[in-house]
Amino acid sequence: MLDIFPFRFDINTVAIAGATLWSLALYLGFSPLSEWVTKQLNRWFNFAERFMYTSETEFEKTRKARESQNAFYASIFSIIPFLIFGALSNWIIEISLGGSWGISTGILACMSCGVYELGRRDGENSEQ
Repeated sequence: MLDIFPFRFDINTVAIAGATLWSLALYLGFSPLSEWVTKQLNRWFNFAERFMYTSETEFEKTRKARESQNAFYASIFSIIPFLIFGALSNWIIEISLGGSWGISTGILACMSCGVYELGRRDGENSEQ
């Protein structure tokens, strides 16, 4: 792998692992917010794509496939704000507590937010 690139760059795998753990915890902990972000992105993608078509018949003919594709892209792009805040959370934890605490607190946050999300969904189902 090192023979491909004429230069060397270091990847901090601990920071990547900590940031993704924290972003998963935030995504689970704020799941109503993540659903809202996904819906808003989907609405925006559908709105923005409408201007690319001049013919109404062509627009209606491909509507179902485009809306499915836009829903997929919205779900993928809804992760980005949580990755940013997860990286920020991991950075703050590593600055305040030290380098080894980012991953361990990220694991604890993932477990607690996962349990919270399971309880929240169970509570929603029992109300109906």
